[in-house]
Amino acid sequence: MTRTPRSALLLGLAGLLPFLWSALTELRPALGDWAATTLGPRFVGPYAGLAYGTVILSFMSGVLWGFATRTSGREAAIGYGLSVIPALWAFFFVGGGPTSAAIYLAAGFAGLLALDWTFWSQGLAPEWWMRLRLLLTAVVLACLAVTIFA
Repeated sequence: MTRTPRSALLLGLAGLLPFLWSALTELRPALGDWAATTLGPRFVGPYAGLAYGTVILSFMSGVLWGFATRTSGREAAIGYGLSVIPALWAFFFVGGGPTSAAIYLAAGFAGLLALDWTFWSQGLAPEWWMRLRLLLTAVVLACLAVTIFA
């Protein structure tokens, strides 16, 4: 398996910052209070992680769509159909209170990992893709667990 390109790794890790910030401001109430006053309440605690997570699920639909373009015919049609699932999941299921939204978002990211594996196993994603996706998904799920169990 080839190494994850440095730029993909660094940008992927940078993409975790809003999730980490969300969890940190939930675990450290004083930081959350300061951030709510300084940045506004939508950038604190579960609201930051849930909003950003919804955006990322939609973004990942686009990534999967791009993988589907690498094939044709029936396989492409199935790929396109699978690729829209994360965005539709976020639209239809991520809502309500923070706990239920975080549960649905976590389920969406777990499902996304299965879709990542599907595209990867068909040779449509780069060889290093699953190594990166496993790392990023583990951190995302850990951060969402803070909202679910806090």
